Amino acid sequence: MTTTVLEAVVGLLRDTGMTTVFGNPGSTELRMFRNWPEDFTYVLGLQESSAVAMAAGHALGTGRAAFVSLHSAGGVGHALGAVFNAHRDRVPLVIVAGQQARSLIRLRPFLGADEPEQFPRPYVKSARQPERAADVPAVLAEMHRIAMTHPRGPVLVSVPEDDWDRAAEPVEPRAVHSGFTADPDVLAALAARLDVCGRPALVIGPGVDAEAALPHAVALAERIRAAVWMSPLSGRSGFPESHPLFQGFLPPVAGPLAARLAPYDVVVTLGAPLFTYHVADDSPPLAPGTELFHLDCDPAQAAWLPTGTSLVTTLRPALAQLTTLVARSDREGPPARKRPAPVSPGSDLTPEGVLDQLHRRLPRDRVLVEEAPSHRDALHARVPVDLAGGFLTTGSGALGWGLPLAVGRALADRRRVVCVLGDGSALYSVQALWTAARHRAPVTFIVLDNGGYGAVSALGRRLGIAPVPGTDLGGIDFTGLAASFGCPADYADHPDDLGKALDRAVTALGDDDGPHLLHLRVTDTEGVLYET
Repeated sequence: MTTTVLEAVVGLLRDTGMTTVFGNPGSTELRMFRNWPEDFTYVLGLQESSAVAMAAGHALGTGRAAFVSLHSAGGVGHALGAVFNAHRDRVPLVIVAGQQARSLIRLRPFLGADEPEQFPRPYVKSARQPERAADVPAVLAEMHRIAMTHPRGPVLVSVPEDDWDRAAEPVEPRAVHSGFTADPDVLAALAARLDVCGRPALVIGPGVDAEAALPHAVALAERIRAAVWMSPLSGRSGFPESHPLFQGFLPPVAGPLAARLAPYDVVVTLGAPLFTYHVADDSPPLAPGTELFHLDCDPAQAAWLPTGTSLVTTLRPALAQLTTLVARSDREGPPARKRPAPVSPGSDLTPEGVLDQLHRRLPRDRVLVEEAPSHRDALHARVPVDLAGGFLTTGSGALGWGLPLAVGRALADRRRVVCVLGDGSALYSVQALWTAARHRAPVTFIVLDNGGYGAVSALGRRLGIAPVPGTDLGGIDFTGLAASFGCPADYADHPDDLGKALDRAVTALGDDDGPHLLHLRVTDTEGVLYET
């Protein structure tokens, strides 16, 4: 009996665990849904960018690549902001984009994609439109392996709509083990340097979480008694923030970053580009006397770093070996990280007060998703995360990621997620509330509404630009908006009401309950974004 492209692809998706499909269907994908398998789940996103972000959350929760179905050129265009985030945050996604029938492509048809392999570049690891229909299953299998090979990331395959019914060979399952280690002599030399240095520091990047290397990073830090910092604007957790060696989060500005690392003679960055800047600064990347070693699986990242010695390696085997090579140190550890004092209740609801109250109620095993740029520093200071994989945000800055990311993450294992959002950020992808309600995703959304794009205003003040046009919002009823999508919601704007509202939204809701949104009207602190 002849196997069709569709049948071969369905078999491949089963073999690779990609039976949850995220998408927004269009006419050029219809044949893909013929005889839709009963063991597959289709998660509808009401906009393509939300579908990609939900798939990313699911991939981060399962540790496997997620499958995304996008419409032809326009749908891919809508999705590219989220694809950009997935690429920068190393999230494995297998994206299939619809394409018009092969017989029509030369005629520039309605909904046809010109040069579909080029459209998503450079923010995919690879993109192809197979030369023949019969090649589609094998190309998809290859793309899955590319997506899952470190550094992981999204891939895209453009499939003409008439390919699905053509004949093709089934794809044999095969495994690729992608861990690799730096030269043993190079690791031994790094260990020797760590043994004789005076004040070592580790900088933890998103690669630690991406490669499930947190226990190995903790073991190395404890063995050498190193101060531990988080890399600037990291999209993930990677070290327990209540650990006595943890010192805080590095700023994305050259001068302050170099100043934070100046006390250390050897700095080892793990899975982090380190020099991720958001504000121009003519300062050198590191102070004189600070020696940098950089461990990461991406040779491209190793190539562009402006200073230091790079070791191209995956982290788990390298850290396991490095920890056995270094001597156990008796050097004095760094001083304990200073934490801000709790905010005293006043007449206004402040972001800091909300985060203090959230910290008291947030279980230690709860995943926290954040997309509130104005309040990220306050969240890091007041809500420490100790859980491996326990913190997710956008490390690349394209808004609209957090809300649907939280939905996909909750659907991965059906454990409640808490998602802290700014009002501006939430509006980029608010339609994902409909998906959360439809699938009863266990997510608590906390919207910190300061009435505008506070991070942009703060950066404007830093540059002497005030007011910044187009940064004011207001009058948006998030509770009514959530209710219209089927998501229950509450509102509070006074400290006296905050505790009970958080109890309902965070404490009282379990993993079997659906989504809930809490709209909090907070005062704008008029702060300056990042240290000067």
